[in-house]
Amino acid sequence: MAVLEIKELERYTENILVFPAFHIEIARHDVVALYSSMNVRNTLLAMLTGKLPVSSGEIQVNKEAYASNKKAYLSQLGLLLLEDGFYERLSVKENFSFFKKLYGSDLVVDEVIRSVKLDMKANMRITKLNLSEKRRVQFARLLFQDPALFVFEEPDQNIDNETKLVFQKMVRVLGESGKAILVLTGNMETVLSVTSRVYRLDEKGLKAFDVQDTENAEKPLPSDDADHNEEQSKEASDDEREEEEEEPIVQLVRFEKIPTRMNDKIILFNPPEIDYIESSEGQTNLFIKGEIYPTSFKINELEERLQTYGFFRCHRSYIVNLQKVREVITFTRNSYSLVLDDHLKTNVPLSKTKMAELKEMMGLK
Repeated sequence: MAVLEIKELERYTENILVFPAFHIEIARHDVVALYSSMNVRNTLLAMLTGKLPVSSGEIQVNKEAYASNKKAYLSQLGLLLLEDGFYERLSVKENFSFFKKLYGSDLVVDEVIRSVKLDMKANMRITKLNLSEKRRVQFARLLFQDPALFVFEEPDQNIDNETKLVFQKMVRVLGESGKAILVLTGNMETVLSVTSRVYRLDEKGLKAFDVQDTENAEKPLPSDDADHNEEQSKEASDDEREEEEEEPIVQLVRFEKIPTRMNDKIILFNPPEIDYIESSEGQTNLFIKGEIYPTSFKINELEERLQTYGFFRCHRSYIVNLQKVREVITFTRNSYSLVLDDHLKTNVPLSKTKMAELKEMMGLK
């Protein structure tokens, strides 16, 4: 059974579409990330917490909706927000004792202190902690609350590596214990550190990222002995002969994704998603919705792979998706630029020789 169900949820703000109707379910043991802009994230959080009414669609946590049973709904929902406050005059241990009593938790305070690596700061007032340590206090509050659904907003923003490791371990343990977890962020590195189930939510809707774990890449299975290898080889030869006798299959659609790597994960992008590509100091990067994704391909290799998808080598160091180009701007007689159809109105350089080639492609004189 799904812990969180979002059904056909849609939101407009002043006649501007924030996100169209989408559907997502998060069950026990699931760790799911929604990658989005700040506006989309803030809107979704406001709807999850009841600050914004759900006028189109539905949000349920363990079959409870905010509008029908506010208390039952909120009791199942644990939130870590960027702007969460603290009882700063209390020490860490006093805060944890307060949370334990508030939520009627069976957790042992000292064990929770150790789990969030605050042993040396247990008797220190919250006001004297740094930002990373304060974030760990927020993590602990959720542990005492023990909700069915944990929602984290930008959980590792501006924190140190130790706190990031605390968060990653916490998510892993919670997921294994049967909790449902939703991470809301605009940082791809954040989500890939805890899950491979990642979605983008924007004005075009909900779209799953194609993420692969490099540690789980397929490897050839070892053979038990030489006879087994010979048998496999014979079967393969028989299969090849059968394939030769079959009618040839004509492939009408070319399907090719471009891989990028972040941490130990590989993200696969469809060519139409890419805005442009830049090569700088030996590194080639894909630019998608204002985000940068490094790839191991050289720019010449990408030019060849993407040519049939409407990409154009507009400069020695740039390849652009022509479907994303809105304007061609002339700065001087020998200086040109392409303006993309995105919210940043991104400018991509266009060399003089490529300008002539582009005009010929478009049938201009």
